[in-house]
Amino acid sequence: MLKIGEFSKLSRVSVRMLRHYDEIGLLPPASIDSATGYRYYSEDQLPVAGRITALRDIGFGLGEIQACQQGRENPQVLAALFSARREALRGELAALRRQLRLLDTLEQRLRKEDSNMEYPVNLKTLPQRQVASVRMTIPAYDQEGILWHTLVRETEHLQLQPDDPCYCTVTFHDGEYKETDVDVEAQKTVRGTYPDTEHVVFKTVPPVTFASVTFQGPYDKIQAANAAVAAWVRDNGYVFDGPAFNIYHVSPHETDNPEEFITEVCYPVRQA
Repeated sequence: MLKIGEFSKLSRVSVRMLRHYDEIGLLPPASIDSATGYRYYSEDQLPVAGRITALRDIGFGLGEIQACQQGRENPQVLAALFSARREALRGELAALRRQLRLLDTLEQRLRKEDSNMEYPVNLKTLPQRQVASVRMTIPAYDQEGILWHTLVRETEHLQLQPDDPCYCTVTFHDGEYKETDVDVEAQKTVRGTYPDTEHVVFKTVPPVTFASVTFQGPYDKIQAANAAVAAWVRDNGYVFDGPAFNIYHVSPHETDNPEEFITEVCYPVRQA
């Protein structure tokens, strides 16, 4: 048997943490001296302590570690716990990669005297068009996919005929940037007449004149594109005139590589 200090050295777990493990029932000592209250651990408990440390190192909380310990005899329980943690780590990895892209983009921008020079602005007009439209309040801007999945699911049986050219756009109806619960509308230009579905409305959209910037790469560049449009509007005697929208020329629907995305950021404008 090992005293708690000896077990601490061998397991590389602090005495304080061992006491906490005991309190929550995760790793109780093999025996406790009734006279002195000293905790004693078995050498056979060292692999258990090592397993707990390994699980903590990959991000499991103590409650999840307890579930892993209790579920060792149930492969389905372990598979579910590890699958959930794997997905969480993939999400964290994606967030870290996005931060690295932002870091690189910001460094490049700060090295240039005028970041707007790489984002030329064009004044365009979209003609009147027939669209399939889905407008919803979604949790956040990066969950636009909810709209597109809804549009595809509810119109699959209608065999929509895309117009030529076919524009896939998302309009942002809120008058401000919002952290959550954003009012967003996805539109796809179509040819023909179709019945509305539960969430999809077919309608005619009037022409719109807009200032736009088209860029290739991840959506992290949108803020710089917005700045270029704002400077152009100021310098050319225009004012903003309606909700902004994006045209997705190459989107995640066509490629998984963010470097291949082609996005057009559009702001309706009129002369001041």
